[in-house]
Amino acid sequence: MRFGLTPDGTLMLRIFLYYGLVALVLTLAFRRGDRETRFAAVICLVASLLSHRLMAFDQPVEFGVAMVDLGVLAAFVTIALRTERFWPLWVSGLQLTTFSAHALRIIEPELVNFAYAAAMRFWSYPILAIVAIAALRSARYRLTDKDSGRRV
Repeated sequence: MRFGLTPDGTLMLRIFLYYGLVALVLTLAFRRGDRETRFAAVICLVASLLSHRLMAFDQPVEFGVAMVDLGVLAAFVTIALRTERFWPLWVSGLQLTTFSAHALRIIEPELVNFAYAAAMRFWSYPILAIVAIAALRSARYRLTDKDSGRRV
């Protein structure tokens, strides 16, 4: 099953906790964040849902998930190029690391399954943390010095 209980009856707590974290980041982004953090939070949600849906455990390389990760990388780089804030560069770099796991698996199909799975999933947590921190700090960037027009 994709959600709920596994065949042996245990709760898939990890998945529920992950989506709870995504919901928390979305809430922070929409309540406290600016346009860039909202966009990044929505990207994280959509990418998570698409990746979960496209996961094919019978293939050596997750091509569907790789295309989602490539799209996420392009979106994060676009945010980074259009903003003065630094956090989009961090999430772009982390997403590049995630996408690189797919490229390495294509080059070396014998890459250990655990290493490939961990590389695909691990960096989503720091990305979510960075987006949450960016949302919490975005009020600081909205304030401007009225005399100079510069951000304070």
